[in-house]
Amino acid sequence: MLTRVRERSAPWDIVIIGGGATGVGCALDAASRGCDVLLLEQADFGKGTSTRSTKLIHGGIRYLKQANFSLVREALRERGILHKNASKFVREQKFIVPCYSSWQKIYYGFGLKVYDRLSGNAGFPKSRMLSRTETINAVPNIRTDNLCGGVQYSDGQFDDARLLVELVKKSAEFGSCPVNYCRVEELSKTDKGIIDGLTFECLETGEIFQVSAKIVINATGAFCDSIRRMSSTGCEELISPSQGIHLVFDGDLLNGDTALMIPKTSDGRVLFAIPWHDKTIVGTTDTPIENVTLEPAPMETEIEFILETCGEYFANSPGRQDVLSVFTGIRPLIKNANTANTAVLSRGHLIQTDSSNLLTITGGKWTTYRNMAEDAVTRALSLAKMSERNCVTDNLEIIDPKHDERIHAIITENPVFGERLDENFSFRKADVVYAVRYEMARIPEDILARRSRILFLDAKTAIRLSRAVALLMAQELDRNPEWVEKQTRRFEQTAQAYLLSP
Repeated sequence: MLTRVRERSAPWDIVIIGGGATGVGCALDAASRGCDVLLLEQADFGKGTSTRSTKLIHGGIRYLKQANFSLVREALRERGILHKNASKFVREQKFIVPCYSSWQKIYYGFGLKVYDRLSGNAGFPKSRMLSRTETINAVPNIRTDNLCGGVQYSDGQFDDARLLVELVKKSAEFGSCPVNYCRVEELSKTDKGIIDGLTFECLETGEIFQVSAKIVINATGAFCDSIRRMSSTGCEELISPSQGIHLVFDGDLLNGDTALMIPKTSDGRVLFAIPWHDKTIVGTTDTPIENVTLEPAPMETEIEFILETCGEYFANSPGRQDVLSVFTGIRPLIKNANTANTAVLSRGHLIQTDSSNLLTITGGKWTTYRNMAEDAVTRALSLAKMSERNCVTDNLEIIDPKHDERIHAIITENPVFGERLDENFSFRKADVVYAVRYEMARIPEDILARRSRILFLDAKTAIRLSRAVALLMAQELDRNPEWVEKQTRRFEQTAQAYLLSP
């Protein structure tokens, strides 16, 4: 990919900054319309918010209470499209809302019927009332005091990092040029003050690249204001960032394949407990923050809030000692001068163009990434006065047809590659090799956090495996023993943020 950049003298149609769901979605949308696209990500694809989600493709039930029916309807429509186009990665997940009074059963039952109605004929089962016995059978560890039943509904679940990497690969199939570990340093402008390109640095080698572009899309999520300041130093901030954390427990917490949706917690948020890769994920919080970083840390108040809420709804509630991993993500919420409560800020998306023609797309959520990308690319084509080209991503299958044969070839090459990294995870040595050769994995964190999800599922195991992964990668990337030691230490340091102190 970098060789393509070096050899290109003509302007790119579109240069996209940001390799999360929105940026990669824009790259796929634009490339599939026939545009020449360069995508730049400062770290690994999805290093930020896009791999730290609640793992749901959903409409957002809590937005019903805000009467934000348009957002829910849009998200449910996109849920159906993604379930159809990425059926290997997005599956149906059953949820139960526990009810501890007859009034709750009526109230939540009605709300979920509205949710059903907004979803239309999207192929997901409709909600239904459950008796007390049916609720306990579905979630055996639920607190039963005063439990009178529940309401069951269905939504979509996915592996965010896995889908994101597949979208990167799909965009490359259409001719896009996605590169990770390339940080934008400066935007260039014409004499009239219009952006016509940028300068970026390859963080692996220190090589500096200057590229031309007909238009630049800023899709950097929580970091979007820093890119906007490169274009206009005095611009007002668009983003009011908040962070959310998730605690990961053993699968026994739910003891089944049905998720729990807690509709109202002490801070007014919805909380989910979801089965995922044989574990249980519980989250999320919504805490305003000032500083945006690539590795945000959980706050003690957030950890205690989730543990306390678990104690209210689970008969055998978990403690700190049961947490296998904790991960934190930052939401790029659209700023509202009239409220300091990030829990009520809009999850809708915003497209803004400044006087230099920098197009920024921000806000939104994973579920609506495709629609966001369609809007952004359509606007970009118009601004750059390029010919109109119809979006095709609403009917574009997301799958890598060569994956299995490539894995087979790797194991045939060396049967040792067929071994698992760890007996408790299905990820094999061949998957490490495959991720380096075909998915741009560059360091052990890329493997352990995103190409597999081991860091997010069991941080101690991920630390234990880091040296073995580094050795495998060193063979593929022709790295020396010093690189192995450096990357092992680097990963161990990063992984400490995913562990809870006693």
